[in-house]
Amino acid sequence: MVSATSVKEALQSTAPADGMLVQGWVRTRRDSKEFSFVELNDGSCLRNLQIIARQTLPNYDAVQRLTTGAAIRAQGSLVTSQGKGQSWELVADEIEIIGGSDETYPLQKKGHTPEFLRAISHLRPRSNLFGCVFRVRSRLAFAVHQFFQERGFVYVHTPIITASDAEGAGELFSVTTLDLEKPPRRPDDGRVDYAQDFFARRTFLTVSGQLEAEAFACALSKVYTFGPTFRAENSNTSRHANEFWMIEPEMAFCDLHGNMDLAEEMVKYLVHDIRENCAEDLGLFAKFVDKELLARLEFVVDRPFQRISYEEAITLLKASGEEFEFPVEYGLNLQSEHERWLSEKHFKCPVTVFNYPKEIKPFYMRLNDDHRTVTAMDLLVPGIGEIVGGSQREERLDVLEENMRRHKMDLADYKWYLDLRRYGTVPHAGFGLGFERMLMFVTGVANIRDVIPFARTPGSAEF
Repeated sequence: MVSATSVKEALQSTAPADGMLVQGWVRTRRDSKEFSFVELNDGSCLRNLQIIARQTLPNYDAVQRLTTGAAIRAQGSLVTSQGKGQSWELVADEIEIIGGSDETYPLQKKGHTPEFLRAISHLRPRSNLFGCVFRVRSRLAFAVHQFFQERGFVYVHTPIITASDAEGAGELFSVTTLDLEKPPRRPDDGRVDYAQDFFARRTFLTVSGQLEAEAFACALSKVYTFGPTFRAENSNTSRHANEFWMIEPEMAFCDLHGNMDLAEEMVKYLVHDIRENCAEDLGLFAKFVDKELLARLEFVVDRPFQRISYEEAITLLKASGEEFEFPVEYGLNLQSEHERWLSEKHFKCPVTVFNYPKEIKPFYMRLNDDHRTVTAMDLLVPGIGEIVGGSQREERLDVLEENMRRHKMDLADYKWYLDLRRYGTVPHAGFGLGFERMLMFVTGVANIRDVIPFARTPGSAEF
């Protein structure tokens, strides 16, 4: 049996070919007196391959009834195209109709809003826009692994089910097999008896693989995780989802500056890779999604990033003259509008903000000598705001224990984490990069729901 050639491979051919087999889905069909012209797409690239169906085909009548969305297989000769805008077309010797489609197919040849396409997430990858989005998503994931593997990092699979709240914010999804209608109760206080649950304790979907990655970094020196994370955060913004993917490197013998260096290097690397390998898809985004996209990506690759302290950022924001929705005060978290003002309006490039007040950051961040700030860092990019968040971790056992007490944490629950400071402790650092936010940055797509195959957001877990 002849193996199929992808549409991308066919369009990149350097010479005509006989007996070529292609397969995919019909985008459009038009008829002339002697031929039918079928535009075929198989998802391998943005462009379609034109199939020429002659009247001599035994099933020509059926071919003339093909509609958008039908699946076909065509075999014939790849020849130089007579039409404009394409190099090759396939003159079919036979066309097999694999699966028909009818007038109820929702992706007709017209514009569709992102909101409409979210309602048919099972079909939207067949549209031009979302085909491009998910091809870029695939390439970006590959580039992530390539970046770390080239630098000697070890890929670690951290648990999805965990008993630890790495962020300490309490925004966790519970995992249980107990009967929620009649859960077992403890005899002493009447509370739910999680000792009878599947794991004999309360467990959750992970919000981060950081803590477990630290354990591996303290043995293998440089590691990274790349997997799904979950936040039970009732937020309906365009930047938040309840299930998303996170990239989290951890490095032993590393401080805040080394951490910032790696984060900035990684963002530049990923942008460069997508520009090199997804030029056709980026062209669609630049034409229909964000006309400034290509210039912004070029700027990111070619220019150094800015670095400022949190205190300097607050000073700039206060002196900006801008009217922000959220207040700007030392000791408050920067909001998206503040982050975007810094990266889009003031510096007009990515900005790394470091040394945040200890009160607004998690327990594991290293306390600075001023005893007011911790070695936190956030990398902000135009159009998104924060895309990377990280820190040098607190390696001193006594200081870490005090941090945990200040956050009202039970030290017994984190004995294993404290052991890393008891046995061969070293300075170490790491960060988390939101994969979907990075994808939004390189595509210009403004809503996180449109860069995830099947988005999970408050009140929505369809498909």
